[in-house]
Amino acid sequence: MRLADVLKEALERHCWTFTPLPYAHFKAVKEKTSVVLYESGKLVIQGKGAGEFVEFILEPEVLGELAFDPAMQAEADGFTPFTTAHAGMDESGKGDFFGPLVTAAAYVEPEQVAALAKAGVCDCKKISSDARLLQIADEAMKILKGRVGIVIIGPVAYNRMYAQFRSLGPLLAWAHGRALEHLLEYVPDCTEAVADQFAETEETILRALGEKGRRIKLTQRHKAESDMAVAAASVFARAHFLRKLQKLSEEAGITLPKGASSAVDAAAKTLAVRGGREELAKYGKMHFRTSYRALGLPEPERTVFFRKKN
Repeated sequence: MRLADVLKEALERHCWTFTPLPYAHFKAVKEKTSVVLYESGKLVIQGKGAGEFVEFILEPEVLGELAFDPAMQAEADGFTPFTTAHAGMDESGKGDFFGPLVTAAAYVEPEQVAALAKAGVCDCKKISSDARLLQIADEAMKILKGRVGIVIIGPVAYNRMYAQFRSLGPLLAWAHGRALEHLLEYVPDCTEAVADQFAETEETILRALGEKGRRIKLTQRHKAESDMAVAAASVFARAHFLRKLQKLSEEAGITLPKGASSAVDAAAKTLAVRGGREELAKYGKMHFRTSYRALGLPEPERTVFFRKKN
């Protein structure tokens, strides 16, 4: 009997409600937990009862073995175990005035998930220590045997490209596409990729891909970091961001803080006083309002769009 049939029978025994879903064998819901088995073979489990479903139904009744790391289950309010290898993509630095924009694509196989979880891989925003994040990134790189694509766009290039793209969305799509293309040099047989949902459509990212990437089936969804491949990509992207920011701080001769804050404003002002716009543009993203304040310029008006109700 196929795994899909065994899973469906188990869900029926436990009185789950089934609903149709495009590109899926089925979607089943019970209370605040949902289970979706896609035609690609990927199984997505979300909701507060995700851990209980894995422990009491999926492992004993369907798989007949321990499939996922218990520590990972305990922390996640929803995660994506998968039965096929695929790539995950994420970025770092888009909310930081100083430093680069980094995108990463990581290729993860199902049998590597437990080792990555044990190494501490998770959404990088949950890792408060930079030193610990760098350590996790190094361990994860060994586990994945270097099958990672990285694109680092430093401040000078970022400012030039932002002026060309005129908004962050298309620039992000381009950077994601390049990271995935780099990954495909190591894993040419990769056929599926998952990315976090952002302003641009899947078609925009696919158009940004080269010939190899256009053969990829791309899925965008909210909270994609619950997918281990995306979580790994987020860790790699943040690690490269932190290392590049440290080098930029050494070049600038001052500490360049992360994020956007009063400390960031103070550092930006120091650079602006020292060398004006040209100096500031070496280290910061000039479309941020931080740059206007540092240079003593009036900040641009905020544009608010209201969606017309039907």
